[in-house]
Amino acid sequence: MIKTTAILLQEYNSYVNPASKIARLVKNGELIPLIKGLYETNHFTPGHYLAGIIYGPSYLSFEFALAWHGLIPEAVYVFTSATCGKKKKKHYNTYFGVYTYRDIPSIAFPYGIKLYEENGYGFMIASAEKAICDILYTCSPCANKKELRYLLFNDLRIEENIFCNLNMDELLELAGLYRTTNHKLLISVIKEIKRHE
Repeated sequence: MIKTTAILLQEYNSYVNPASKIARLVKNGELIPLIKGLYETNHFTPGHYLAGIIYGPSYLSFEFALAWHGLIPEAVYVFTSATCGKKKKKHYNTYFGVYTYRDIPSIAFPYGIKLYEENGYGFMIASAEKAICDILYTCSPCANKKELRYLLFNDLRIEENIFCNLNMDELLELAGLYRTTNHKLLISVIKEIKRHE
């Protein structure tokens, strides 16, 4: 369970020094610090439950979401999340894992996100289509469709057959929100795929 310093101070307000009590609980491993003023009480909480709590507004995306949706073959051990309006990449190394946060355009931020609830925790994660759009935003611009295809299927190792079975209408709509060279090329690739359906 997530607890803030304010909640803990209230819980231990009968103690002469509530802050010392909190420090002892941390030292004994009963409270696990996440970031300043935020703690988790359960050592076994899955790390992805905590990503949106550590830094927000944010949702899980990029490599983590691609792996979650089975688009890439590798396991991902960093909890990668998208934010907006922050202007810089954030990085947190915690007991539960490494968390990174990268900006995407504000106009694209609220779309293509799914909310999951498990074991009393809620977490948000990009749809497969949104995760592709988000990761392309962080990549250097490709020169043409051939380069974009190479980036998607070789460099990022996205499974081409799974990619072709995504919701192309959703992908097309999302790609239009980013206004970058990569997304313009993605729109062309999607239109080609749709023509051959």
